[in-house]
Amino acid sequence: MTQIESYRDLRVWQNAMDLCVALYKATTAFPSSEIYGLTSQMRRASVSIPSNIAEGYRRSRAEYIRFVSISRGSAAELDTQLELAYRIGLLPEDQYQTLNQSLAAVGRQLTALHNRLKETGTKA
Repeated sequence: MTQIESYRDLRVWQNAMDLCVALYKATTAFPSSEIYGLTSQMRRASVSIPSNIAEGYRRSRAEYIRFVSISRGSAAELDTQLELAYRIGLLPEDQYQTLNQSLAAVGRQLTALHNRLKETGTKA
């Protein structure tokens, strides 16, 4: 097992960062009329996921649990926004499926991290 020395070593953080990159690329194709709407909301929600993991990692265990919970909330927010973008025709089905699968995996990892933090009290 790999030694966790930083939040950067956490697979959930790495996968959340990959999701951000993919989402930023996908939203570049959105119409300019959405730049302050759905594009901005989706980007902020996606960035919030790894950002809160990182911020929480640097804090106490109780705060870390809270920040992971915030990341989980941002993931749920992004899930809804992805669905909306797909339904209104901003995301083609293949791109929606890819992003949705990545988000679901990150969501499962966040839940596992949250549960592990609550049960064991360790940060990794």
